[in-house]
Amino acid sequence: MLKTPDVLLLLFLVGAADALYKQWIADTNYENKTNWDKGAVPCGSDTVQFPAQRKVSVFVETAHAVREMRLPADGEFILNSGAGFYVVNGQEPGCGAGVTTQFKDSESLQWFNPALWKVAATPSDLQNGNFLFSVHEESVPCLYDDVVFKALSSFRVDTSSSQSIIPVKSVSVLGKVFDSRSEFFQYFSSRSGRLQFHGSSAVTVGNPGCGDPSGCDCGNSVNHQRICSTITCTSLSCKKPLVPVQHCCEVCGAIVTIHYAARFNLQTYRERIRHLFLILPQYKSIQLGMSKVMKSQQLMRVIPFGASPEIQVVILDGENGTQSEALAWDILKDVRSHGSNLGIVEAEFQASSGSSSDQSGGNAGMVVGVVFGVLLVISLIIIIVVLIQRGVIQMPSMPSLSSLRNNVNVGEVGGPLDHGYDNPIFDKPNMMPDIPTLYGPEVNNSISMTQTGVHFVNPVYDENETDFTA
Repeated sequence: MLKTPDVLLLLFLVGAADALYKQWIADTNYENKTNWDKGAVPCGSDTVQFPAQRKVSVFVETAHAVREMRLPADGEFILNSGAGFYVVNGQEPGCGAGVTTQFKDSESLQWFNPALWKVAATPSDLQNGNFLFSVHEESVPCLYDDVVFKALSSFRVDTSSSQSIIPVKSVSVLGKVFDSRSEFFQYFSSRSGRLQFHGSSAVTVGNPGCGDPSGCDCGNSVNHQRICSTITCTSLSCKKPLVPVQHCCEVCGAIVTIHYAARFNLQTYRERIRHLFLILPQYKSIQLGMSKVMKSQQLMRVIPFGASPEIQVVILDGENGTQSEALAWDILKDVRSHGSNLGIVEAEFQASSGSSSDQSGGNAGMVVGVVFGVLLVISLIIIIVVLIQRGVIQMPSMPSLSSLRNNVNVGEVGGPLDHGYDNPIFDKPNMMPDIPTLYGPEVNNSISMTQTGVHFVNPVYDENETDFTA
């Protein structure tokens, strides 16, 4: 039974949105000083220059004075109400002698660059600056996300990817929300659309939102290498850096892994952590990202055999990591107290300090792996026996004992076994008469048997001769 504060909190969060909003940061606005090489918006004494061979779509919010303007070969100005340009003869007061200032090239800004997106749970959070931290793959728009380009703004983004299309739930451009595929295709194919979106892939809308309350896989793993190519990882000094799933770099902090049941709601739980912990003073510096990931499973931590969904909570607070570990413990305590009511089966964490919620977890995992391996081997043996009994697999016939005995005199190449040279005395006595001078008829008397043994008579020796004559 939930306590009253928990019930109120869950009722407050039940209407939370089930998708995230990803807002493009970069723009091609005339009034944005970072878009000019001099770091300032041109004044009336300046000469304005756009790259001649580049395409650009520039949003102009107000009226501006210029001395001269050099336009690109292909581009457009999107003028807000009352916006425009006028030429000033001479020097504008407070502007100085004037310089030539050039609009920066925006051709290299990539859709799959996580640094160019902001993530929020609601449109109001986008406006109020309440942004969420996400792993790199989820910082880029996912299949079920709403993509937002600022209302009074234009942009130019390279959509090149390993796929022909980039599906999202909706796209908002210049304050208009496109959630119909045909309607957005018309805009995407228009002159403004071609200037704002370029690259090998087409952005499409109308993808259904995530229908699973426990969350959905982002779908950006196919572009993981492209995403990580835009990231520069920094060196870390923590004891045991961690590598979150769908992230490009090692981090210092803690990772909480949550195993959930059918009634778990990711967005509700995200807001619960936000309202219970992230508002506390000691956790003000915390960056927390929560997402559903597919965790690779490994037999004995070596052999991959599939993937299982789980909730990954990445907690960062710099290289020290003490607050990350403290928050991880607070989350585990909350799970142990209210996990059954939240649809959470179990949770554990690892910290970059080297500690974890269960120091014996590694040994337990190894035992489980060994048991699983033994069961797998037994299963394979049973399958082989069944296949042999059914005649699917035939075992090679073994030679019988009698055939082995018959082949005892068979050599390596199938012929008779070579016993060496023939001894005329012991092996073939019938050949002895062939040598008359040495083996005559008397040879039969050269061998005698007594009770003490067998005696051989030397036919050359004469027992009558007792003296040796040289």
